[in-house]
Amino acid sequence: KVVAFLPMRKGSQRVKNKNIKDFAGVKGGLTFIKISQLLKVKKIDKIIVSTNDEEVKNIALSFGNKRIFINDRSDHLASSTTSTDDLIKYVPNIIENGIVLWTHVTSPFVNEKLYDDMIELYFNNLDKADSLMSVTKIQKFLWGKEKPINYDKSKEKWPRTQTIEPIYEINSGAFIADIEIYKSLNDRVGGRPFLYGLSEKQAFDIDWQDDFEIAEILW
Repeated sequence: KVVAFLPMRKGSQRVKNKNIKDFAGVKGGLTFIKISQLLKVKKIDKIIVSTNDEEVKNIALSFGNKRIFINDRSDHLASSTTSTDDLIKYVPNIIENGIVLWTHVTSPFVNEKLYDDMIELYFNNLDKADSLMSVTKIQKFLWGKEKPINYDKSKEKWPRTQTIEPIYEINSGAFIADIEIYKSLNDRVGGRPFLYGLSEKQAFDIDWQDDFEIAEILW
């Protein structure tokens, strides 16, 4: 079984009510959009909305769908100081077995078609990959504090960007892994993840107020 894990905490610090405020005219905002997308994915057997926000719960329950389950997350696991590692360790307490698809409402352009494709590729590549995570390919001039980190200036000062060895940004659009990886590695991906490439638009993540406004325009 594939279980979607959708964590949302109350009280966004950077964008007030980010998860539930109207988004591009959509009532219920990012929460409504994401749950709508996940419900269209037939390969997902269960959607767990993990939250301490009563309004998020109301939006989720308004769908009246038997695949949606509410996890009342305690406040100490839903604060601004809660680490992702702490949340990863918590997941096996609510998901005993199956494949976990961890995703976020702040990635509205990761839609049902992409989820379908990710799940299919996850199962089709289990012989060479133990998990999947979405990434964005970067082929730009990147520097550390003193020198380039992805090209060699001693060989070519300004190489063509398309010839630069790509590196990959984890964009948090989605992570897929068996719950046993959570239990054994305390992680949401294994040691050999399949890198699923997203375009910059698909991977657009809403973190700040400017992001929210740009995403509304793109939507």
